[in-house]
Amino acid sequence: MATKVLKCGIKKESGYLYFIDKDGDVSKAKMARGGKKKKAAKKKVVKKKVAKKKVVKKAAKKKKK
Repeated sequence: MATKVLKCGIKKESGYLYFIDKDGDVSKAKMARGGKKKKAAKKKVVKKKVAKKKVVKKAAKKKKK
């Protein structure tokens, strides 16, 4: 459990977490908020143009008797 050591008159801003850093100074960090998901970017579907192939008919070979 934390205990108050000294009242130093810092005005707290909402959305920030206040702590004592490794140098012993009072620091603040923006609080992470969970539960909000970013909207996924819509993927654009690009239709590829298919080149039509030319149909080449081969001549049928005649059977020899």
